[in-house]
Amino acid sequence: MTPQTDSTLVREAIDTIRLLAADAVEQAKSGHPGTPMEAAPIAYLLYARHLRYNPKNPDWAGRDRFILSCGHASMLLYSMLHLTGYALSLEEIRNFRQLESPAAGHPEYGDIPGVETTTGPLGQEFAVGVGMAMGGRFLAERIDPDLFDYHIYSLCSDGDLMEGVAAEAASLAGHLKLGNLISIYLDNRITIEGETSLAFSEDVGTRFRGYDWHVERVEGENLREIDEAIERAKRDPRPSLIIARTHIAIGAPTKVDTAEAHGAPLGAEELRQTKVAYGRDPEAMFHIPETVREHLLECGERGGDLEDAWRQRFERLAGRPDSALTTYLQAQGEHLPDGWNKDLPVFATEDGPLPTRKASGIVLNALAARLPLLLGGSADLGPSNNTTLKGEQSFTAYGCGRNIHFGVREHAMGAVLNGLAHTSGLIPYGGTFLIFSDYMRPPMRLAALMGVAPIYVFTHDSIGLGEDGPTHQPIEQLAGLRAIPNLTVIRPCDANETSVAWQMAISRRSGPTALILSRQGLPVLDRNKYADATHSERGGYVLAAENGDLEVILIATGSEVHPALAAREVLQGDGIGTRVVSLPSWEIFDAQDSSWKHSVLPGAALRVAVEAASPFGWERYVGLDGLIIGLDRFGASARGDLLMEHFGFTGAQLAKKVEIALSDRS
Repeated sequence: MTPQTDSTLVREAIDTIRLLAADAVEQAKSGHPGTPMEAAPIAYLLYARHLRYNPKNPDWAGRDRFILSCGHASMLLYSMLHLTGYALSLEEIRNFRQLESPAAGHPEYGDIPGVETTTGPLGQEFAVGVGMAMGGRFLAERIDPDLFDYHIYSLCSDGDLMEGVAAEAASLAGHLKLGNLISIYLDNRITIEGETSLAFSEDVGTRFRGYDWHVERVEGENLREIDEAIERAKRDPRPSLIIARTHIAIGAPTKVDTAEAHGAPLGAEELRQTKVAYGRDPEAMFHIPETVREHLLECGERGGDLEDAWRQRFERLAGRPDSALTTYLQAQGEHLPDGWNKDLPVFATEDGPLPTRKASGIVLNALAARLPLLLGGSADLGPSNNTTLKGEQSFTAYGCGRNIHFGVREHAMGAVLNGLAHTSGLIPYGGTFLIFSDYMRPPMRLAALMGVAPIYVFTHDSIGLGEDGPTHQPIEQLAGLRAIPNLTVIRPCDANETSVAWQMAISRRSGPTALILSRQGLPVLDRNKYADATHSERGGYVLAAENGDLEVILIATGSEVHPALAAREVLQGDGIGTRVVSLPSWEIFDAQDSSWKHSVLPGAALRVAVEAASPFGWERYVGLDGLIIGLDRFGASARGDLLMEHFGFTGAQLAKKVEIALSDRS
C-alpha cells in the first residue's frame, strides 16, 4: 500500500528526489536543478500512485508512458528511475553529464531503461506524446481495448508551451479527443532570461480549453489536489492539461523563484542551506534514507503484479488463431509478416510517363493490404502526395482508421510520427512537399538520433514541379536531409525504383527514411534495355553501361536520370564511352562493400553529377576534377519542362557540358 499523501515518509521521499537532483547538478557543475526540485511532488505521485510500469520489464507493452517534455530537468527523471528500481545506478547518477555516462544532459532514448523518448528541444516531446496517445488508441481499437488502455503522461514547462510545435500538436489532440493523454504543466513563471512576463502573458488554460482539452489548476505542493486532478483527468474523454502553480528551486533560500536556478547549479553554500531547510545533513551528498529507498522500490515492485494480470489476458488472446493479437505479434521488433512484399506492382514502359509520387501511392496501397499496422497520412496534401489508403477509414475522434489527417501542421506531423514510431508494431508514414520538410527538421533529426523509423513521403521534389515557382521548388533540401546522420534519403528515378524504395523503407527499422518523389511524369524505364530496378536496393548501380572504353560516368538521381540517359546517347554517338549510374540513395550506397562501389564508380573516367538541386556534397562522388551540374540559385515560375531546359538539364545540354569538360581535361 502507498502511504497517505500527507505522511512524513511521503514528504521525505519528495525531498530526497529534490536533493538527489540538486546534488547531481552540483557535482557536475552543470545542469538545471530548479525544475526537478519544483516538480518532485508531481513525479512522486505519478510513480507512486498512478503510472503502470515495471522496472524489471521496462518495455512491457501495456505500461503507461511518462514523457519529461522539459528534458533539461533530466535529473528529475533519473532520480525517479533510480529510486523505483530501474537499471540506473547511483554511481551513474554521480557521473551525470559526464562522458560515457548514460545520464546525459537531456534524456536519450535507448540509453537508460524507462526513458520513453529523447527529450531535447522544447515542445517536441509534448507533441511526441500526442503520437503515442494516437498509437495507444489505434492498438486499443484494432487489437484489444483492455491490453492497450494505457495513458500517456507528460510533464511540460513554459518553454514547451511557447513553442509552435506544441500548439500544433495540442490542436490535433483536442480535435481527436485523445482522452488517454494527460499533460501536467509546471507553471513556475520563470525562463532563462527572467520572468515569463517578459515574453509570455497569455492565459494558457483558456488556450487549451479552446483546443477542447479538459483543464484544471492545482497548487504544485498540494499533493491531494494534484492526486485528485489526475484521477479526474483519467476519467475525462478529452486530453487533459493540469496547470500546477509551482516554484522553481523551492526550498533554496535565495534562489527560489529566480532565473538563476534554471540553468546552473545552486552553488555549494546555497545547496547546504537548502538541505538545512529540508532538515537534512548539509554536508551529505547523494544521501537516500533507507526508509525512502524501501518505499520507492516498493512502489516500483507493484508493476510486477500489474504486468502479470495483463499478461494473463495477453496469453489467452494470443492462443486464439483468429485473434487480432496475431497481427500485432507478427509486427514486433525486426520482424515483418511473411510475404509482406510479395506480388507488388511491376510497372511497364507503357504505364509511363508516371510521376513517382503516383507510383508511390500505388505501391503504398499494395503494401497496406499486407501490413495492417501500416498507417499514416499527409499534412493536408493527401491527393497530391498520394498517401491515402483506398478503402480505409480516417483516424478521427470516433474511430481509428489508418488514414491520418494531420492538417496543415507539418511540424507536429513530424513529432507525432515519432510518437507513433515509438508504439511497438506500428509502421507510420507522413507526407508533404519536399520544400516543407524544413518545417519538420527538428523531429526528423530526433527520429534519426533515437533510431526510430517513421517514413517521410516528400513529393514535388525539384524545379520540375513547375508553375508554383521558387517558393515551392526545393533547392537546398536534399543536401540538408543528406546531412542528418542515420536518415536514409531515397530519390528513385522511375516507378519500379519507387517500389524498391518503399520496400527498403519498410525493411529499415533502425532509423527514418525519406522518399523523394516527383510531381511530373517520368518515363518507366525499359528494364530489358537497362539494368533491373532491384539493383537500386544497393543505393547506386550501373543503369546503362558504356560501349567501348569508359570515358565518362554520369551519376544522377530521380528525374535527372532520364536526361542523363539522353546525354549518354549523344555522347556515345560521338564515340565517347559513357556510363549512367542511378544513385537514388547516398547513404545506402556508401554502406556497400568497396568492391561494389568500385565496380559502379571505377577509376579514371570523368565523373559528372547531375541533380537539379544544390551541388553541395557531390564532391564526394566526382572528386576535385569532376563536374557537378546542379543549381546554385532558386528556381522560377514556369512549366516544369521549360524550367529544366532553361536551367540546362536536357540531354543535349548535359552532353555539351560534358564535352567541354572533357576538352578542358585534355
